[in-house]
This record gives sequence, C-alpha cells and structure tokens, in this order.
Amino acid sequence: MNPNWLWVVLGGVAAAIAGFALGIAGARRVARSGLLRAEQLAEQMAADSTRRADSIVRAASLEAENAMAAQRIELEREMLGAREDLRRRVHDADVRESALAKRLEILDRKDAGLGERSLALDAKQKVLEERLKESTQLIAEENARLERIAGVRKEDAKRMLLKNLEDEAHVDASRRAREIREEAERWAQQESRKIIALAIQRYAAEQCVETTVAVVGLASDDMKGRIIGREGRNIRAFEKETGVDVVIDDTPGAVLISSFDPVRREVARLAMEKLVQDGRIHPGRIEEIVAEVRASVDAGVRESGERALLDLGINGMAPALVDCVGRMKFRTSYGQNCLAHSLEVAYLAGVMASELNLDPKVARRAGLLHDIGKVASHEAEGSHTTVGAELARRHGEPEDVVNAIAAHHGDVPTTSLYTPIVAAADAVSGSRPGARRESIEHYVKRLAKLEEIADAFAGVEKSYAIQAGREIRVVVSGRKVDDEQAKQLAFDISRRLEKEIEYPGQIKVVVIRETRAIEYAK
Repeated sequence: MNPNWLWVVLGGVAAAIAGFALGIAGARRVARSGLLRAEQLAEQMAADSTRRADSIVRAASLEAENAMAAQRIELEREMLGAREDLRRRVHDADVRESALAKRLEILDRKDAGLGERSLALDAKQKVLEERLKESTQLIAEENARLERIAGVRKEDAKRMLLKNLEDEAHVDASRRAREIREEAERWAQQESRKIIALAIQRYAAEQCVETTVAVVGLASDDMKGRIIGREGRNIRAFEKETGVDVVIDDTPGAVLISSFDPVRREVARLAMEKLVQDGRIHPGRIEEIVAEVRASVDAGVRESGERALLDLGINGMAPALVDCVGRMKFRTSYGQNCLAHSLEVAYLAGVMASELNLDPKVARRAGLLHDIGKVASHEAEGSHTTVGAELARRHGEPEDVVNAIAAHHGDVPTTSLYTPIVAAADAVSGSRPGARRESIEHYVKRLAKLEEIADAFAGVEKSYAIQAGREIRVVVSGRKVDDEQAKQLAFDISRRLEKEIEYPGQIKVVVIRETRAIEYAK
C-alpha cells in the first residue's frame, strides 16, 4: 500500500474523530442552553401558577365571605319574621283568652238566669198539669152531659162519624174510579171501534152460511124398502161401512142420517144419494160406493183446507192441521159454518193486526185455527180451546198462535198480543145479525140467567132482559141507591155477567133510578 494514501486515511479518520468530538461538545452546549431556558421557563410558569392560585384563592375567599354575609342577612331576616309572627300569635292568643274570659262570664250569668227560668218553668208545669186535670175533668163532665142530652154514647158517636167518613170516602173513590174508567173506556172504545169498523169495512162476509144437512131425498117411498133390504141386510151393511145411524120413519120422500161426526155424516149422505141414483143397492155395491165417496170426501177435505190457506196466504202448516181446517167445512156452531166463521175471523184479525203494527200473517193463522178443536173435541177430553191448543202445539205451531187458540174465550191467561185480537174478531163474526142461531130453550135460559144475576144485587127492584139478551135494564130503589151507587152497580153487574155467562158480542147494562113524589088532592 502507498504510504501517502495511508497517511491520508489516517488524517481523514483523525479529522472525523475531531469533528465528532466537536459535534458532541456543541451538542452539550446546546443542551445546556436548552436546559437553562427550560429551567427559566419552569420557574416563570411556577411563578405564574402561584400568582394565579393566589388570585383564585383570594376570589374564592371573597365569594365565600360574600355568600356567608348574604346567608347571615337572610337568616337575620327570617329570625326577625319569626319573632314578629310569634309576637303576633302571642297577641292573638291574649285577645282570644280575653274574649273567652268574657264569654265565660256571660255564660255564667246565663247559667244563673237559666236556673231561675228552670225553676219558674217547673212551677208553671205544675200549674199546667193541675189545669190539665181540671180541663180533663170538665171535658169528661161535658161529654157526659152531652151524652145525656143527645142520648148517644161517645163510642157510638165515633162509630157514626167513622161510618159517615167511610161512606163519603167510598163514594169519592167510586166517583174517581168511575171517572178514570170512563176516560179509559172512551179512549179504548174510540180506538177499538175505529179498528173494528175498518176491519169490517174491508171484509164483508155472507151472513147466512150453508149448514150441513143430513136428509136424503127419495123419489118415492118404495126406495125405503130397497134401502132396508131383505131382513135389513142393506141398511145394516150401510151403517157398518159409514158408522152412522140411518133413520127411516113415516116422513114421506126422505131418509134421515144421524152421526156425531160431521165427516161421517157427509160421507153417508153422498153415498146414500149415489146409491139411490144408481138403484143397485146391495152390500157389495154399498161397500164399493162408500169407499169411493170416502176417498172423494177426504180429497175434498184436503182441498178445502189448502184453498183456505191459499186464500189467507198461510204456508208451512202441518198436513194434519190442513185436514182439520178442511173438516171444519162440515161442522157448524149455533148454525154458523165453522170454516166460514174461521175464515172471517182470520181476515178480521189480519186487518186489526195491521192497524196495530203487528204481523197480519200470525193473526190470520191464529184466527183460522182458533176453533180447530171443534173438529176433534169428541176424540179428546176438554173444551175445544184446550184440545185445539194442544193439537196446534203438537204440530209445531208458534206459541202466539197456541195461546190465541187456548185463551180466546178467557179460559187461560193471555200471554200474546194476538189473543185479544182473535177474541175481538171472533166476537164480531159471531155477533153479526143472522150469523148464529140458538135453540129457544137455551135462549130463554140465558135471558132468565141475566135477570137472575141482576136481581141478586142489593137495591134492585126489578130487571128486564131486552134486545134478545143484548141489553138488560135494572130498576133500582131511589131511597136505597143514589146516583153514584147506581153507576157502581152497573159496573158490578157487567163484571159479574162477564164471569158467569157466555154470550156472543156484548151486553149493555142500564141502571134506572127515579124518585117519585105522590100526593092526593081531596
């Protein structure tokens, strides 16, 4: 290696080392200078912090002193208020105590005065008791004197007075009840007459209806022998097949057929007419004709029932009830055909129900079936209303219809609004002039019963049933019955007639009271 180059290298290394040493020395000087500045800055910051802390402490101390001063002032103010309030309360207590003392003094004076008054009242009470005893004795003596003068004891006088008051109260109550009843009757009659009149105007049925007859006309009396047959075999066969009684007597040109069943009687009548027209009368032919007529009558019964339902717009009725409706065609009551009567009642009930905003179909259904028990009354026990209601219930009729059937004669309580409608329609249909007829015996008995009921009342001198039993006039004694009692008597008689007599329509009760003064000039 070149020596010069080595010295150059060594010189460079030495120069580097010297530079490095100088750098370190410079860095130390710089570091000392920064440290010195940092120490100065720290001392300055510490001084500033001390000053700030002192300032904050002084401010906090001042603020605390101010707050304490404010609180002290507030407490002093509150203490002053409390002292003033306490002073005021003490003053009020002193005033109240003074007032109470005055009141106690006044009460003491009043107590003394009350004691004196109590003594005075006790003395007066004793005087009053003595005077009461004297008054009671005087009243007793006066009552005894009055009893001697009047000749009536005090108890008797009380009873007489109470009796008079009771009679007056009864008269007043009767008058008030009569006024209320008359007012209600006027309103009810006005409305009911309007509805019934409208129903009658809208439906006018024939008043004379066809009745079922059981007489078969014969061309000659020779036919009677053929009907009887040899040794009576024909008539026995006929009665056996039809279930009726054939009466052949001296009546010219006629044979009477008797049976409790109207359908059987109709079958027998038609069969007898066919046999008479045919002329061939023997047991075989009788059996054939009766079977043919029975089938025809059964078909006619069903057809009549269906026609009635169709005319009334009724549907959904059990076939058994339809047959019963058709069988009413052969039944009469008081000479009135049951089916015609039931149709009329159904129409009238439907019109009345419409006016009362009820269902007219239910009313027509109840009106048609109201007498359904009459065609089956011989097959079951009880009245036609009971039998008809049970029959309708058994075949699924509505309860309104069942109650209308059972209660339209008042036999059971009314639970449906349709029942009085059906009852009114039934009365209208049955009371038409000429609609029904009754036997003279029943008619006379009914009139006698009317007069008997009226004569049973006190004060009645005589009664007369007139207008075919639709009016009864009652003559009373003018001395025993006054005007108010006469009005009450008319009401009582009408109610008793309703309970004890069955009649179509209504019965007018007229009570006549008169006073006669009779003198003779001599």
